[in-house]
Amino acid sequence: MPPPAVIGALGAGRMGRGIAHAFAYAGHEVVLLDMKPRDAAAAAALREAGMKEIGASLAALAELGAFSADEIPAMLARIRFAARDEAPAALAGIDVLFEGVPEVLEAKREAFAFACAHLPSHSIVASTTSTMLSTELAAFVTNPGRFLNCHWLNPAYLIPLVELSPHPGTEPAVLARMKAMLEKIGKKPVVCKAAPGYIVPRFQALIMNEAARMLEQGVATPEDIDRAVRYGFGLRYATMGVVEFIDYGGLDILYYASRYMSGALGDARFAPPEIVERYMAQGRVGLRSGQGFFDWGTTDVAAYRKDVLARQLDLFGHLGLVPAPGAALG
Repeated sequence: MPPPAVIGALGAGRMGRGIAHAFAYAGHEVVLLDMKPRDAAAAAALREAGMKEIGASLAALAELGAFSADEIPAMLARIRFAARDEAPAALAGIDVLFEGVPEVLEAKREAFAFACAHLPSHSIVASTTSTMLSTELAAFVTNPGRFLNCHWLNPAYLIPLVELSPHPGTEPAVLARMKAMLEKIGKKPVVCKAAPGYIVPRFQALIMNEAARMLEQGVATPEDIDRAVRYGFGLRYATMGVVEFIDYGGLDILYYASRYMSGALGDARFAPPEIVERYMAQGRVGLRSGQGFFDWGTTDVAAYRKDVLARQLDLFGHLGLVPAPGAALG
């Protein structure tokens, strides 16, 4: 079996450190590369700060019982720091590079030009950008077939999700290699087209803005909005996902609720999208009709509903949210 890929994190800030943590924890050798020209003292200070932060994150996880603290020295030993003048030699040994420089187009252009001048031809190149499209950034990479966006959610070492956004020229084998590598270190990669906001940030923007609007309108207090998310909204979608939840309850519920809210609030953004209108006209309302966004035609509905209940009960039990029988009698 070949050794794990050597990982490069280009940019020694929060994202680069989080990625270094994740891969070193899993057993990869990682190079944390600094892009900025610095004198020796400044480079040494950055290295010390970066390793201290990663060490503190590992120690916190160990203290909370995630693993034995005895393993931390070996994890930290897998990470080395390369200042800009050391980066060309370090890049020559990188198998997979994650770019994490500031979200400025010129900074990205410079980073990729610098990296591609020294990377091996087989190396996968990925940007961790949360704002720029892979179709835009691919032009900065030599041999763009090896390039895609990989959007990690902070803290990168902890959150399982990584959103992969290839461009039309990304080689299928590159996407497959990236997915397999991330899955092996315990991540849950998803693939989406090159679209603004990926999946999660697009959801987040809507949800956070709506929370702010409700506060602005005096609908509820910040405490009660967050309580509603923690004990209702968030729990539902942690156990089912959004699209599955639509089909489970029925597109008709979404359709009628959306039409009512759109009218009552006088806001067209609550109106159902065309796909929901079309599915309603076709009678595709989800689990009850055998077809919705998913195909439920061969599903054992009773067994499936029991599985959903088991998922929810497992999470609620872990969080201590299952009430005891006869609680009102105590």
